[in-house]
Amino acid sequence: MALGVAVLSAWCFGFSGPMAKFVGAAGLTPMQAVWVRMVGAAILLFAILAVFRRGSLRVPRGRIGFYAAYALVAVAGVQALFFVILTRLPVGVALLLEYTAPVLVVLWVRFVRGVRLPRSAYAGSLIVLLGLCVVVEVWHGMALDGLGLALALVAAGCCAGYFLLSEGSGGEIDALGLIAWGLAGSAVALIPLARPWEIAWTAFGTSTTIGGHTLPVLGAALWLITVATVTAYVTGVAAVRRLSAAVGATVASLEVVTGALIAWLLLGEQLGAAQIAGGAVVLAGALLAQTATAGVSRTTDEAAAQRAVSPAESTALRRSLASAATAPASASDGEA
Repeated sequence: MALGVAVLSAWCFGFSGPMAKFVGAAGLTPMQAVWVRMVGAAILLFAILAVFRRGSLRVPRGRIGFYAAYALVAVAGVQALFFVILTRLPVGVALLLEYTAPVLVVLWVRFVRGVRLPRSAYAGSLIVLLGLCVVVEVWHGMALDGLGLALALVAAGCCAGYFLLSEGSGGEIDALGLIAWGLAGSAVALIPLARPWEIAWTAFGTSTTIGGHTLPVLGAALWLITVATVTAYVTGVAAVRRLSAAVGATVASLEVVTGALIAWLLLGEQLGAAQIAGGAVVLAGALLAQTATAGVSRTTDEAAAQRAVSPAESTALRRSLASAATAPASASDGEA
């Protein structure tokens, strides 16, 4: 079930590029399209929560810093840096570098948290990277810009931060409230870069045509907000909390595959045999990582349940069992 939610999140995120292209074709800059996306999603989610789950918007005492980090790193950092590096690196290389995030997450879990993962978990992450290399066809453009490369690695770190922060947001932090405040904080942080006062708002009353498909700009923007942002983030955080950051990050790499499929359907961008094969490899790697880490999660849960019993209770239980084993049989036992 959780794996299906993660795949749904990746599919929803896959609409980001194609829908942003339709919005951009109307005259908005990439950063303006991102800002409209963040603002619209924040307003929509705040409105829904204000009516149905007002308590979700409460920020727990002492966790403002966590909310700010989520907004700046997990939302604004990922969104803004990706569009910046596209101006300096080929799209395929940019995607590949950003989606080294699953490997970064696995390394963080292993060496910072000290959690031992099966070798197949590492293998799954590496298989995903191999599949992504094929999907984006990196052999067609490997001219790397130094600054672009550095920014891409920072973007990968922010992407890894999204999964790690989402996983660590359990307990007193409501997932929906975290996403709403994260989107709002991201919109505020991106104002200097997006310069929303320069947006040609009349463009949303027009239509644009790409790859033989015509869409109203407002419709593309609403889809970008509701599906590629609100639904994608909500399902993504829900999946990470159930699967762990390591697995969630690996499965999220399917966004590259789903994005390519959606671009093929909506924008007329052709998929070659290599890209289809690469997509299959990415899926195989994601499934391998999920299966491997699921066993670790079950073992960890069982250990946690055992630790839930206090030492005193555990000692008393062992003494009771020992006494029962060595005590002479009772009269009633002898009569039985």
